[in-house]
Amino acid sequence: MRLSDDGYVSEQYRTSDNLETRTSVWQASVQGRSPQDLALKALREVSAKQVLEVGSGTGAFAARMTKEIGCEVIATDSSAAMVSASRSRGMAAILADVRELPFREESFDAVVAAWMLYHVSPLNQALDEIVRVLRPSGRLVAITNGRDHLSELWRAVETEHGEPAFSVENGAAILQAHFSCVEQHDVATCAIFESRATAAAYLRSLAQGHLVERLPQSGWPLLARGATTVFVAGGAM
Repeated sequence: MRLSDDGYVSEQYRTSDNLETRTSVWQASVQGRSPQDLALKALREVSAKQVLEVGSGTGAFAARMTKEIGCEVIATDSSAAMVSASRSRGMAAILADVRELPFREESFDAVVAAWMLYHVSPLNQALDEIVRVLRPSGRLVAITNGRDHLSELWRAVETEHGEPAFSVENGAAILQAHFSCVEQHDVATCAIFESRATAAAYLRSLAQGHLVERLPQSGWPLLARGATTVFVAGGAM
């Protein structure tokens, strides 16, 4: 299974069910801050007024940006269901592919890509588009996971967790081909699987239902550590 396979992505986000199943297990971060908190800080630092979110999902973070920063956010997603969910929150949302954005050059102060660049292939095409719509002083704020993400869960089902195509480990190098300045902010996150059923639902949400039978019958709840990074990139080349 490739996270960047268009067919997989289309099926994953045909409805919001899978995404909501996965987000439900996450707790407050160990340091008392979340990846979203760091992303908001990065946007405040440049006084972002016009923000584009690509792969906006249900629009929860777009709504938070609007409320806490007071910026104008346009939410985009390749899933009609996600666009509808964002609009239900009162967000300006449109159906769009990050590889071919329907905006003029230098339209935005910032672009946010939260847990979505590992779903895109070819990734360089998407990053070229992001650079194109950013203003010269603008920045990309991207959140992603790494190879050790939820390692306790994957050990429980005796399976290796593959490194995403855009990850904690390789994200900086990928972004440096497009931006002159790339900062990496690692965040300790935590998921709690309250029961075997919770873990089973999570696996099924990733199209990994064949692993459910390997889940142990005891030892719940299971705490699994996240490996998450916020990349802040500027100085588009």
